[in-house]
Amino acid sequence: MGTAAWSIILLLTLALGAASYTCWSYQRRLHLLHGKAMGWPLPSLRLEEFDELFKRDDLGPLPERCEVAFLGRGDGVPSGTTDLEAWVLAVLAKRALNLFEFGTCSGRTAYLWARNSPPEARIVTLTLAPDQRDDFRPEATDTAKARAVSLEESCFTRFRYTGTDVEAKVTQIFSDSKLFDETPFAGTMDLVFIDGSHAYSYCRSDTEKALRMLRPGGIILWHDYAATRGRASKGVFQYLNTLRHSLPVAHLRGTTLAVYRSPSA
Repeated sequence: MGTAAWSIILLLTLALGAASYTCWSYQRRLHLLHGKAMGWPLPSLRLEEFDELFKRDDLGPLPERCEVAFLGRGDGVPSGTTDLEAWVLAVLAKRALNLFEFGTCSGRTAYLWARNSPPEARIVTLTLAPDQRDDFRPEATDTAKARAVSLEESCFTRFRYTGTDVEAKVTQIFSDSKLFDETPFAGTMDLVFIDGSHAYSYCRSDTEKALRMLRPGGIILWHDYAATRGRASKGVFQYLNTLRHSLPVAHLRGTTLAVYRSPSA
């Protein structure tokens, strides 16, 4: 093939690439404009803006209030919390006495909470057992991918805290979260983590129950607030973008965590 032919192919390739980028850029701008018109994404906060626990004066050692016993990522759960997200949850646990988790999965968060919370703290964590999958109650608002992932991750009967010296701090509940009665925990929880099914209807149900369980000044965190197309967490993203119109929910920068703190009494 001659030089002229190669030049033509190169020019066509560059033109096609430029056209593709222009199209992608235009679609992205429309996506962002549409998002702004709909009132999302959530306002973004740096960790230190969210809570003084995370403030630091320089790049020296972390203050003692931010030091935790830690278990890094590596439990084989692709959608699990990142090390940064897990660290945030562990730091917050240091001053929490009553903690509740929707979605035990491998038990990593429950373990970190039990390891880092005060000795008198109590952790309650809920998951769907493998033999309870028929209890799962999706609705028309829930995507097929979210349903599938929810059932795939309901496979654990032993957890990261099982057999450890902090296991006694953890109460494990096996139930579909929509069937769970939160009444005994009403107004008692310092910290609630919502990381169960990411289907829209479950995120809504878990959030409504979490709000009833929260004490004045308590904190709710949601995992997987992410806009990436095709993710099983699409329902979380959509629901929280709706919730922000009634609650001051924010996104923690550098993570996929969203957060709400109830007013103090």
